[in-house]
Amino acid sequence: MFRKVLIANRGAIACRVIRTLRKVGVASVAVYSEADRHSLHVDQADEAVCIGPPPAAQSYLSIPSILKAAKETGAEAIHPGYGFLSENAKFAEACAENGIVFIGPTPQQMRDFGLKHSAREIAAKNGVPMLPGTGVLRDVDAALEAAEAVGYPTMLKSTAGGGGIGMRLCSSPDELRDAYEAVSRQSQASFGSSNLYLERFVTAARHIEVQIFGDGRGHLRQLDRRVLLPRGEHAAPSRTRRYRGSYRRRPRRMDGEAGCGRHAAAGKYRGSGDGIVDPGARLRRGSGTELSA
Repeated sequence: MFRKVLIANRGAIACRVIRTLRKVGVASVAVYSEADRHSLHVDQADEAVCIGPPPAAQSYLSIPSILKAAKETGAEAIHPGYGFLSENAKFAEACAENGIVFIGPTPQQMRDFGLKHSAREIAAKNGVPMLPGTGVLRDVDAALEAAEAVGYPTMLKSTAGGGGIGMRLCSSPDELRDAYEAVSRQSQASFGSSNLYLERFVTAARHIEVQIFGDGRGHLRQLDRRVLLPRGEHAAPSRTRRYRGSYRRRPRRMDGEAGCGRHAAAGKYRGSGDGIVDPGARLRRGSGTELSA
């Protein structure tokens, strides 16, 4: 058990982590920008360190500032919360290089599961049921050829990033041809990668997120499942309510849930993550790597 943990986040998520640490007898260190000097998480933590001016790039996203705060306070581990540096492999590596434990997935797991095409490859190797899709597409001609096998309607997606950015619904070869360059440019501008792939579009989706927790040794536990509500057309879903509906009309639901577990167990996943199950109990996408309390 750690004696002291630094929370590299702010607001509600930092407060949740602080409360959890207090329950298990671990001291907490909050970090804050100059604008958050009087925030609740600063008051609730056992210690608090200012890490820079208001812009996130100069405070909550500043790896040197956060590591300096951890060293000065004697924190043995860093909890990233979600957002900010929670899925930054370079940050996890920097923690290890400085003798500080990063509470979350390993850098390699972030890279493997963070890119959708590599997450699909891991899933396929381990027999996880998935929607029909492709690996990284070479060009628009390769996309048109692959779409005939995947089937229309199909989603043209960026392999990086998320939030509904870098994807386009294509119902015909003409729409796919017209969309390819635009989605590629948007992906490059938003995520620094123009790599795209295809995935079968589900017209009547029931978007259920299966949450898991792994210890890094292949042991996993499912924590919960919840329905994700779309915010807009093709946008990333809003994680606003747990699933309370009946599964009687989904007799194959366990295929998808077990698939999420096999997917993560294959990589000896460490930390929390999620997989997404469609109405046919197929895993779509990979696994997220953010942490919550």
